[in-house]
Amino acid sequence: MTLFVNILSLILGFSIAIFAIPPILRVAKKKKLFDFIDERKIHSAAIPPFGGIAIFLGFILSTIVTTYNEVFFTFKYVVAAVILLFFTGLKDDLVKISAKKKFLIQIVAAMLLIMMGNIRLTYGHGFFNVYEINYFFSIALTLFIILSVINAFNFIDGIDGLAAGLAIVAALFFGIWFFIAGHAKYSIMSFALAGSLSGFFLYNVFGGRNKLFMGDTGSLITGLIISVLAIQFNEFNINKSFASSFNAAPAISFAAVLIPMIDTFRVITIRLSNKRSPFYPDNNHIHHRLLALIPDHFSVTLILTAAGIIMILLAILFDYLFVNVTIQFLIMFFIGIMFSFIPSHILRKKQEKQKGEEIRLYHKSLKNYSA
Repeated sequence: MTLFVNILSLILGFSIAIFAIPPILRVAKKKKLFDFIDERKIHSAAIPPFGGIAIFLGFILSTIVTTYNEVFFTFKYVVAAVILLFFTGLKDDLVKISAKKKFLIQIVAAMLLIMMGNIRLTYGHGFFNVYEINYFFSIALTLFIILSVINAFNFIDGIDGLAAGLAIVAALFFGIWFFIAGHAKYSIMSFALAGSLSGFFLYNVFGGRNKLFMGDTGSLITGLIISVLAIQFNEFNINKSFASSFNAAPAISFAAVLIPMIDTFRVITIRLSNKRSPFYPDNNHIHHRLLALIPDHFSVTLILTAAGIIMILLAILFDYLFVNVTIQFLIMFFIGIMFSFIPSHILRKKQEKQKGEEIRLYHKSLKNYSA
Protein backbone atom coordinates (compact mmCIF):
# COMPACT_ATOMS: atom_id res chain seq x y z
CA MET A 1 0.00 0.00 0.00
CA THR A 2 2.82 2.42 0.89
CA LEU A 3 4.56 1.74 -2.43
CA PHE A 4 1.29 2.44 -4.24
CA VAL A 5 0.83 5.75 -2.39
CA ASN A 6 4.39 6.84 -3.23
CA ILE A 7 3.91 6.01 -6.90
CA LEU A 8 0.55 7.79 -6.78
CA SER A 9 2.17 10.94 -5.34
CA LEU A 10 4.72 10.90 -8.20
CA ILE A 11 2.03 10.42 -10.87
CA LEU A 12 -0.31 12.99 -9.30
CA GLY A 13 2.44 15.60 -9.05
CA PHE A 14 3.37 14.99 -12.69
CA SER A 15 -0.26 15.02 -13.92
CA ILE A 16 -1.25 18.16 -12.03
CA ALA A 17 1.78 20.04 -13.37
CA ILE A 18 1.13 18.84 -16.93
CA PHE A 19 -2.53 19.88 -16.85
CA ALA A 20 -1.81 23.19 -15.08
CA ILE A 21 0.73 24.44 -17.62
CA PRO A 22 -1.51 25.01 -20.72
CA PRO A 23 -3.88 27.45 -18.94
CA ILE A 24 -0.86 29.17 -17.33
CA LEU A 25 0.63 29.65 -20.81
CA ARG A 26 -2.66 30.95 -22.23
CA VAL A 27 -3.02 33.59 -19.53
CA ALA A 28 0.66 34.60 -19.73
CA LYS A 29 0.55 35.00 -23.51
CA LYS A 30 -2.79 36.82 -23.45
CA LYS A 31 -1.52 39.28 -20.84
CA LYS A 32 1.97 39.40 -22.43
CA LEU A 33 3.67 38.29 -19.22
CA PHE A 34 7.13 37.23 -20.35
CA ASP A 35 10.58 36.87 -18.81
CA PHE A 36 12.66 40.04 -18.69
CA ILE A 37 15.32 39.94 -21.42
CA ASP A 38 18.64 41.65 -20.75
CA GLU A 39 22.29 41.36 -21.76
CA ARG A 40 23.02 38.44 -19.39
CA LYS A 41 20.06 36.28 -20.44
CA ILE A 42 20.82 33.39 -22.78
CA HIS A 43 17.37 33.32 -24.40
CA SER A 44 16.18 35.97 -26.85
CA ALA A 45 12.54 34.92 -27.29
CA ALA A 46 9.66 36.08 -25.09
CA ILE A 47 8.98 33.14 -22.75
CA PRO A 48 6.63 33.08 -19.71
CA PRO A 49 8.48 32.47 -16.39
CA PHE A 50 5.57 30.87 -14.53
CA GLY A 51 6.45 27.18 -14.45
CA GLY A 52 6.79 27.53 -10.69
CA ILE A 53 3.00 27.82 -10.43
CA ALA A 54 2.61 24.32 -11.90
CA ILE A 55 5.37 22.95 -9.64
CA PHE A 56 3.69 24.53 -6.61
CA LEU A 57 0.26 23.10 -7.45
CA GLY A 58 1.65 19.66 -8.28
CA PHE A 59 3.65 19.42 -5.07
CA ILE A 60 1.04 20.81 -2.66
CA LEU A 61 -2.01 19.01 -4.05
CA SER A 62 -0.25 15.69 -4.56
CA THR A 63 1.20 15.71 -1.03
CA ILE A 64 -2.12 16.69 0.57
CA VAL A 65 -4.10 14.03 -1.33
CA THR A 66 -1.66 11.18 -0.66
CA THR A 67 -1.12 11.99 3.04
CA TYR A 68 -4.81 12.60 3.79
CA ASN A 69 -4.92 9.91 6.49
CA GLU A 70 -1.53 10.77 7.97
CA VAL A 71 -1.53 14.38 9.10
CA PHE A 72 2.02 15.17 10.16
CA PHE A 73 3.01 18.11 12.28
CA THR A 74 5.78 19.64 10.18
CA PHE A 75 3.93 19.63 6.85
CA LYS A 76 1.71 22.61 7.68
CA TYR A 77 4.84 24.68 8.32
CA VAL A 78 6.45 23.42 5.11
CA VAL A 79 3.28 24.50 3.27
CA ALA A 80 3.33 27.90 5.00
CA ALA A 81 7.00 28.47 4.10
CA VAL A 82 6.44 27.28 0.53
CA ILE A 83 3.44 29.63 0.12
CA LEU A 84 5.52 32.55 1.44
CA LEU A 85 8.29 31.91 -1.09
CA PHE A 86 5.76 31.14 -3.82
CA PHE A 87 4.24 34.63 -3.63
CA THR A 88 7.69 36.21 -3.26
CA GLY A 89 8.89 34.45 -6.39
CA LEU A 90 5.68 35.24 -8.25
CA LYS A 91 6.00 38.94 -7.49
CA ASP A 92 9.64 38.85 -8.60
CA ASP A 93 8.68 37.13 -11.86
CA LEU A 94 6.00 39.77 -12.49
CA VAL A 95 7.57 43.07 -11.42
CA LYS A 96 11.04 42.25 -9.97
CA ILE A 97 11.95 42.85 -6.34
CA SER A 98 15.36 43.60 -4.88
CA ALA A 99 17.72 40.75 -4.00
CA LYS A 100 17.94 42.10 -0.45
CA LYS A 101 14.17 42.00 0.09
CA LYS A 102 13.98 38.53 -1.44
CA PHE A 103 16.75 37.30 0.87
CA LEU A 104 15.01 38.71 3.96
CA ILE A 105 11.81 36.85 3.05
CA GLN A 106 13.85 33.67 2.63
CA ILE A 107 15.12 34.15 6.19
CA VAL A 108 11.54 34.51 7.46
CA ALA A 109 10.48 31.31 5.64
CA ALA A 110 13.50 29.42 6.99
CA MET A 111 12.92 30.59 10.56
CA LEU A 112 9.27 29.54 10.28
CA LEU A 113 10.44 26.00 9.49
CA ILE A 114 13.09 26.00 12.21
CA MET A 115 11.22 27.60 15.10
CA MET A 116 7.65 26.47 14.42
CA GLY A 117 8.19 23.24 12.47
CA ASN A 118 11.24 22.19 14.50
CA ILE A 119 13.01 21.29 11.27
CA ARG A 120 16.66 21.64 12.22
CA LEU A 121 19.92 19.76 12.44
CA THR A 122 20.54 18.44 15.95
CA TYR A 123 23.38 15.97 15.33
CA GLY A 124 26.73 16.27 13.54
CA HIS A 125 27.36 12.57 12.80
CA GLY A 126 31.01 13.06 13.80
CA PHE A 127 31.60 15.72 11.14
CA PHE A 128 34.76 17.48 12.39
CA ASN A 129 34.24 15.38 15.52
CA VAL A 130 30.87 17.07 16.26
CA TYR A 131 27.99 14.92 17.49
CA GLU A 132 25.35 16.67 19.63
CA ILE A 133 24.77 20.21 18.34
CA ASN A 134 24.07 23.11 20.69
CA TYR A 135 20.50 24.46 20.32
CA PHE A 136 21.48 27.98 19.22
CA PHE A 137 24.22 26.74 16.90
CA SER A 138 21.69 24.25 15.51
CA ILE A 139 19.36 27.13 14.59
CA ALA A 140 22.18 29.13 12.95
CA LEU A 141 23.52 26.11 11.04
CA THR A 142 20.08 25.06 9.79
CA LEU A 143 19.31 28.63 8.71
CA PHE A 144 22.58 28.74 6.77
CA ILE A 145 21.85 25.41 5.05
CA ILE A 146 18.28 26.31 4.07
CA LEU A 147 19.35 29.68 2.64
CA SER A 148 22.31 28.09 0.84
CA VAL A 149 20.21 25.41 -0.85
CA ILE A 150 17.43 27.86 -1.81
CA ASN A 151 19.90 30.23 -3.46
CA ALA A 152 21.91 27.40 -5.02
CA PHE A 153 18.86 26.27 -7.01
CA ASN A 154 17.91 29.88 -7.73
CA PHE A 155 21.41 30.63 -9.06
CA ILE A 156 21.75 27.51 -11.22
CA ASP A 157 18.39 28.02 -12.93
CA GLY A 158 20.03 29.42 -16.04
CA ILE A 159 19.40 27.00 -18.90
CA ASP A 160 16.56 24.71 -19.97
CA GLY A 161 15.92 21.82 -17.61
CA LEU A 162 19.02 22.24 -15.44
CA ALA A 163 17.58 23.28 -12.06
CA ALA A 164 14.63 20.92 -12.54
CA GLY A 165 16.87 18.02 -13.60
CA LEU A 166 19.21 18.38 -10.62
CA ALA A 167 16.25 18.76 -8.23
CA ILE A 168 14.54 15.66 -9.68
CA VAL A 169 17.72 13.63 -9.05
CA ALA A 170 17.95 14.88 -5.44
CA ALA A 171 14.22 14.40 -4.76
CA LEU A 172 14.22 10.86 -6.18
CA PHE A 173 17.27 9.92 -4.13
CA PHE A 174 15.73 11.25 -0.91
CA GLY A 175 12.35 9.74 -1.81
CA ILE A 176 13.79 6.26 -2.39
CA TRP A 177 15.77 6.41 0.86
CA PHE A 178 12.81 7.69 2.92
CA PHE A 179 10.66 4.90 1.47
CA ILE A 180 13.22 2.17 2.26
CA ALA A 181 13.81 3.60 5.74
CA GLY A 182 10.06 3.68 6.48
CA HIS A 183 9.54 7.46 6.56
CA ALA A 184 6.49 7.42 4.30
CA LYS A 185 5.44 11.04 4.80
CA TYR A 186 8.76 12.40 3.58
CA SER A 187 9.01 9.89 0.74
CA ILE A 188 5.59 11.10 -0.44
CA MET A 189 6.80 14.72 -0.29
CA SER A 190 9.92 13.77 -2.26
CA PHE A 191 8.04 11.92 -4.99
CA ALA A 192 5.38 14.65 -5.23
CA LEU A 193 8.15 17.18 -5.85
CA ALA A 194 9.91 14.91 -8.36
CA GLY A 195 6.64 14.35 -10.23
CA SER A 196 5.69 18.02 -10.45
CA LEU A 197 9.23 18.95 -11.55
CA SER A 198 9.12 16.22 -14.22
CA GLY A 199 5.89 17.65 -15.65
CA PHE A 200 7.48 21.09 -15.82
CA PHE A 201 10.71 19.63 -17.28
CA LEU A 202 8.88 18.32 -20.35
CA TYR A 203 7.49 21.75 -21.22
CA ASN A 204 10.69 23.59 -20.32
CA VAL A 205 12.93 21.37 -22.47
CA PHE A 206 10.63 19.99 -25.18
CA GLY A 207 7.80 22.54 -25.18
CA GLY A 208 8.81 24.37 -28.35
CA ARG A 209 6.38 27.27 -28.76
CA ASN A 210 4.77 26.19 -25.46
CA LYS A 211 8.00 26.48 -23.49
CA LEU A 212 7.98 28.21 -20.12
CA PHE A 213 10.60 28.88 -17.46
CA MET A 214 10.61 27.85 -13.81
CA GLY A 215 11.08 31.45 -12.72
CA ASP A 216 11.92 32.52 -9.19
CA THR A 217 8.54 31.09 -8.20
CA GLY A 218 9.80 27.60 -9.01
CA SER A 219 13.46 27.83 -8.03
CA LEU A 220 12.76 29.29 -4.58
CA ILE A 221 10.17 26.70 -3.55
CA THR A 222 12.20 23.86 -5.09
CA GLY A 223 15.30 24.86 -3.12
CA LEU A 224 13.27 25.19 0.08
CA ILE A 225 11.70 21.72 -0.22
CA ILE A 226 15.03 20.07 -1.13
CA SER A 227 16.63 21.71 1.93
CA VAL A 228 13.88 20.28 4.18
CA LEU A 229 14.40 16.80 2.70
CA ALA A 230 18.18 17.06 3.19
CA ILE A 231 17.82 18.15 6.82
CA GLN A 232 15.35 15.39 7.65
CA PHE A 233 17.58 12.86 5.86
CA ASN A 234 20.37 13.79 8.30
CA GLU A 235 18.05 13.65 11.29
CA PHE A 236 16.62 10.24 10.40
CA ASN A 237 20.15 8.87 10.03
CA ILE A 238 21.04 9.59 13.67
CA ASN A 239 20.03 6.04 14.56
CA LYS A 240 22.69 3.88 12.88
CA SER A 241 21.12 0.55 13.86
CA PHE A 242 18.96 0.28 10.73
CA ALA A 243 20.23 -1.45 7.58
CA SER A 244 19.21 1.59 5.53
CA SER A 245 21.13 4.11 7.66
CA PHE A 246 24.28 5.87 6.44
CA ASN A 247 27.34 6.62 8.56
CA ALA A 248 28.19 9.79 6.64
CA ALA A 249 24.74 11.35 6.17
CA PRO A 250 26.08 14.96 5.97
CA ALA A 251 28.41 14.04 3.11
CA ILE A 252 25.72 12.11 1.24
CA SER A 253 23.09 14.85 1.56
CA PHE A 254 25.75 17.34 0.42
CA ALA A 255 26.46 15.13 -2.61
CA ALA A 256 22.74 15.22 -3.50
CA VAL A 257 22.95 19.00 -3.99
CA LEU A 258 26.67 19.22 -4.81
CA ILE A 259 26.45 20.64 -8.34
CA PRO A 260 24.26 23.68 -7.49
CA MET A 261 26.02 24.23 -4.14
CA ILE A 262 29.54 24.17 -5.60
CA ASP A 263 28.49 26.38 -8.51
CA THR A 264 27.05 28.91 -6.06
CA PHE A 265 30.19 28.78 -3.89
CA ARG A 266 32.34 29.34 -6.97
CA VAL A 267 30.40 32.29 -8.45
CA ILE A 268 30.01 34.02 -5.07
CA THR A 269 33.77 33.68 -4.47
CA ILE A 270 34.45 35.23 -7.90
CA ARG A 271 31.97 38.06 -7.26
CA LEU A 272 33.38 38.88 -3.82
CA SER A 273 36.95 38.80 -5.18
CA ASN A 274 35.80 41.37 -7.76
CA LYS A 275 34.27 43.46 -4.94
CA ARG A 276 30.73 42.81 -6.14
CA SER A 277 27.57 41.70 -4.34
CA PRO A 278 27.09 37.91 -4.01
CA PHE A 279 23.77 38.46 -5.82
CA TYR A 280 25.34 40.40 -8.72
CA PRO A 281 24.27 38.61 -11.94
CA ASP A 282 27.00 37.40 -14.29
CA ASN A 283 27.90 34.65 -16.75
CA ASN A 284 30.42 32.77 -14.62
CA HIS A 285 28.20 29.80 -13.79
CA ILE A 286 29.36 26.32 -14.74
CA HIS A 287 26.55 26.01 -17.31
CA HIS A 288 27.69 29.22 -19.01
CA ARG A 289 31.24 27.82 -19.29
CA LEU A 290 29.93 24.53 -20.66
CA LEU A 291 27.67 26.31 -23.15
CA ALA A 292 30.75 28.08 -24.54
CA LEU A 293 32.18 24.61 -25.26
CA ILE A 294 28.96 22.76 -26.14
CA PRO A 295 26.38 25.25 -27.50
CA ASP A 296 23.36 23.08 -26.74
CA HIS A 297 21.20 23.52 -23.63
CA PHE A 298 19.97 19.95 -23.45
CA SER A 299 23.47 18.46 -23.77
CA VAL A 300 24.77 20.68 -20.96
CA THR A 301 21.76 19.79 -18.80
CA LEU A 302 22.37 16.07 -19.41
CA ILE A 303 26.07 16.40 -18.52
CA LEU A 304 25.41 18.24 -15.25
CA THR A 305 22.46 16.04 -14.27
CA ALA A 306 24.55 12.93 -14.94
CA ALA A 307 27.32 14.49 -12.83
CA GLY A 308 24.77 14.98 -10.03
CA ILE A 309 23.87 11.27 -10.15
CA ILE A 310 27.56 10.27 -10.15
CA MET A 311 28.24 12.45 -7.09
CA ILE A 312 25.49 10.68 -5.13
CA LEU A 313 26.74 7.23 -6.18
CA LEU A 314 30.31 8.18 -5.22
CA ALA A 315 29.17 9.36 -1.79
CA ILE A 316 27.25 6.11 -1.22
CA LEU A 317 30.32 4.11 -2.30
CA PHE A 318 32.52 6.02 0.14
CA ASP A 319 29.99 5.39 2.90
CA TYR A 320 29.97 1.67 2.05
CA LEU A 321 33.79 1.70 2.33
CA PHE A 322 33.42 3.31 5.79
CA VAL A 323 35.29 6.48 4.81
CA ASN A 324 35.30 8.96 7.70
CA VAL A 325 32.45 11.50 7.36
CA THR A 326 34.78 14.54 7.49
CA ILE A 327 37.19 13.06 4.94
CA GLN A 328 34.28 12.03 2.73
CA PHE A 329 32.74 15.51 2.85
CA LEU A 330 36.09 17.12 1.99
CA ILE A 331 36.67 14.64 -0.85
CA MET A 332 33.23 15.42 -2.31
CA PHE A 333 33.88 19.15 -1.91
CA PHE A 334 37.26 18.84 -3.66
CA ILE A 335 35.77 16.76 -6.50
CA GLY A 336 33.00 19.34 -6.91
CA ILE A 337 35.45 22.26 -7.01
CA MET A 338 37.68 20.50 -9.54
CA PHE A 339 34.66 19.61 -11.69
CA SER A 340 33.35 23.20 -11.61
CA PHE A 341 36.66 24.60 -12.90
CA ILE A 342 37.23 22.03 -15.67
CA PRO A 343 35.02 23.80 -18.28
CA SER A 344 36.72 27.17 -17.58
CA HIS A 345 40.16 25.55 -17.88
CA ILE A 346 39.30 23.85 -21.19
CA LEU A 347 37.75 27.07 -22.52
CA ARG A 348 40.83 29.11 -21.54
CA LYS A 349 43.16 26.60 -23.27
CA LYS A 350 40.93 26.66 -26.35
CA GLN A 351 40.97 30.48 -26.44
CA GLU A 352 44.76 30.56 -25.98
CA LYS A 353 45.20 28.10 -28.84
CA GLN A 354 42.84 30.12 -31.03
CA LYS A 355 44.68 33.34 -30.20
CA GLY A 356 48.03 31.68 -30.95
CA GLU A 357 46.70 30.49 -34.30
CA GLU A 358 45.48 34.00 -35.13
CA ILE A 359 48.92 35.47 -34.28
CA ARG A 360 50.63 32.79 -36.41
CA LEU A 361 48.36 33.55 -39.38
CA TYR A 362 48.94 37.28 -38.92
CA HIS A 363 52.74 36.87 -39.01
CA LYS A 364 52.42 34.56 -41.99
CA SER A 365 50.38 37.18 -43.87
CA LEU A 366 53.02 39.84 -43.06
CA LYS A 367 55.76 37.58 -44.46
CA ASN A 368 53.80 36.98 -47.63
CA TYR A 369 53.13 40.71 -47.98
CA SER A 370 56.82 41.66 -47.52
CA ALA A 371 57.86 38.97 -50.00
